[in-house]
Amino acid sequence: MRRTALVTGGTRGIGKAIAIALQTSGYQVAAVYHSNTQAARTFSETTSIPIFKWDVSDFEACRIGISQVEHELGKIDILVNNAGMTSDTVLHRMDHAQWWNVINTNLGSMFNMSRHVIESMRERGFGRIINISSINGEKGQIGQSNYAAAKAGILGFTKSLALESARKNITVNAIAPGYCDTDMVAAVSPEIIRAIVANIPVGRLGSPADIARMVTFLVADEASFITGTTFDVNGGQYMD
Repeated sequence: MRRTALVTGGTRGIGKAIAIALQTSGYQVAAVYHSNTQAARTFSETTSIPIFKWDVSDFEACRIGISQVEHELGKIDILVNNAGMTSDTVLHRMDHAQWWNVINTNLGSMFNMSRHVIESMRERGFGRIINISSINGEKGQIGQSNYAAAKAGILGFTKSLALESARKNITVNAIAPGYCDTDMVAAVSPEIIRAIVANIPVGRLGSPADIARMVTFLVADEASFITGTTFDVNGGQYMD
């Protein structure tokens, strides 16, 4: 029986590339989205990957949504926590909603999604959880104290869950992408993009496929000895 993978934020950008790469590798894939219904429908029509709509910052919505996925496709073997958002401004201008919307979506979703799959993974003695962090969660960024805090929190969450789960044949790893050619980055001015690329040693933005290839490696049986680790995929822009 094919293993089932669930990808949040799975119909656009990096999530879309991950979902397609997992499907190409032979997994049964479900993609979660929240806001852009037209893009999600186009994605599903093009790929035949089933889509499910819910807000990953909502604990109960995640419970209901995951139950629906499991009813239609079977138990979830692979969870890719990719969904995220930004709401950028310097801290002295940031309001309460900007802080918590980003924290709840980017970090709270790690708990909301993982909590609803981890017991089944433990019972079955297998699981792969991949959490998508960010280069800015490692080095910080002006105007992103909310985003950087959430993405940094993912790294601690990943290590702790990895320690709790290792003896149950469940691996938990994080990927910290650098600046990639996605809609989020495309919204930045061309001048800023040029400045960003000038600081990337390989001389280009990353592609969503660069991140997807790392995901497909980490979920494979051959990667069973790798857990609790953060993989920097950033073209050499940040080296830790």
